[in-house]
Amino acid sequence: MKRRIFILAACAVLVVIACATNPYTGKSTLALVDNDTLLASSFSQYQSFLDESDLITGTPEAALVERVGNRIRLAAEKWAAAEGQSAYLEQYRWEYRLVESDEVNAWCMPGGKIVVYTGILPVTEDEDGLAVVLGHEVAHALLNHGQQRSSAGMLQQIGAAGIDIFASEKSRETQDLAMTVYGAGSNLFGILPFSRSHENEADHIGLILMAIAGYNPEISVPFWQRMSALGGGGTPEFLSTHPSGETRTANLAKWIPEAKEKAALLGTGG
Repeated sequence: MKRRIFILAACAVLVVIACATNPYTGKSTLALVDNDTLLASSFSQYQSFLDESDLITGTPEAALVERVGNRIRLAAEKWAAAEGQSAYLEQYRWEYRLVESDEVNAWCMPGGKIVVYTGILPVTEDEDGLAVVLGHEVAHALLNHGQQRSSAGMLQQIGAAGIDIFASEKSRETQDLAMTVYGAGSNLFGILPFSRSHENEADHIGLILMAIAGYNPEISVPFWQRMSALGGGGTPEFLSTHPSGETRTANLAKWIPEAKEKAALLGTGG
């Protein structure tokens, strides 16, 4: 019993002390994984991916990705400077690469390593549409979502270890059932909402970034409507890592005035 109490207390203390405050949201976030280790791994994996991919360089499309990405980066720096938090960005190593692929997607790794697939360009339609995508991806990096996901995975493992300890005196069938219920519950009520929260945050902060960069945030709604139309429905929102198309566009429409106000306060870029 004392061992169980000690483990629970140690886990509680770990969660409390392993937090960091994000300058873009003002929120305290989970940081069980050291950023130095995470970024080193991220940069290495990113380079390995590029080495094995069909990179597009020297084209108008590649130049467009680089131009929009840098405008969003400058907006992020302007925002951080206004908050007196420029030092927050010192570890970031921004890179924006266009990769030949029919996949309608873009993604970001911790530390600012971003890939845009050519398959998404017809959906973005123009520079403002691409700014929606890159604002969203840059926001993921700025909000340290990679660190939070890694930390959540570690916390889930700690929880599983705790279940194992508490059920150790039960029958094997009871132990297996407990782990199955824990795994399903921690995903449904923990990991999935956690991931949807990240997507909402990236939409919100990304919208503000694109507005500060001088792009039109109103373009975000028709862009995500086009993306949603490609998805064709499917998984219910509560079982998904992403918000539904209706939720996403409703939130964006609600946040547009705030984005414009922030851009006016800081001055738009270009």
